[in-house]
Amino acid sequence: EVQLQASGGGLVETGGSLTLSCATSGFTFTDYAIGWVRQAPGKEREGIAAITPIDGDTWYNPSMWGQLSIASDNAKKTVFLRMDSLKPEDTAVYHCVADEDLIVAHVVDFDYRARGTQVTVSS
Repeated sequence: EVQLQASGGGLVETGGSLTLSCATSGFTFTDYAIGWVRQAPGKEREGIAAITPIDGDTWYNPSMWGQLSIASDNAKKTVFLRMDSLKPEDTAVYHCVADEDLIVAHVVDFDYRARGTQVTVSS
């Protein structure tokens, strides 16, 4: 059973940084792509970033280019997302997602999704 556990959200001031973590279990880590999506109240789910641990291929939302860095620790079966220069519009619930589809740009449609972690950016 695919299990994902997201953590690391919180309250941060504009311009601040956060690192989200996604701990995984129940599947072969390198057979999947793993990423992050977010959903703000009244808005559609949005893909943020994704990585394929087997080769390190990554995708980032172009609107957040330069703010994001995604990495995987294959030994710990964990994916990290560092977000810098956060803005109030980045406030949302962030979900870790995973899929056997290794096309990282498809992250918004990945099948498996963890309970989200709230990120709130104050102005």
